[in-house]
Amino acid sequence: MSNKNLPRLAYFEQEDILHLALSEEPEAGSVEISPSITAELNEQGELIGIEIVNAREFLRDVILETVQAKLLQLSRASAA
Repeated sequence: MSNKNLPRLAYFEQEDILHLALSEEPEAGSVEISPSITAELNEQGELIGIEIVNAREFLRDVILETVQAKLLQLSRASAA
């Protein structure tokens, strides 16, 4: 199997699912990392993909938290 085009990101708008494929191997199992994130595993238990449900809300929250943390760091640095 060729992995030249990997990792590959796909978004399924109707389901609001973001999928990151790290390998073309078949999925043998999965582990729920959080209510929004599932890790997909191959036969050896290696990570082959990540699925994010409610992707719009999840990504919005992650981006907002990251920006807010960065702004807090900047404000602390300028106050020092």
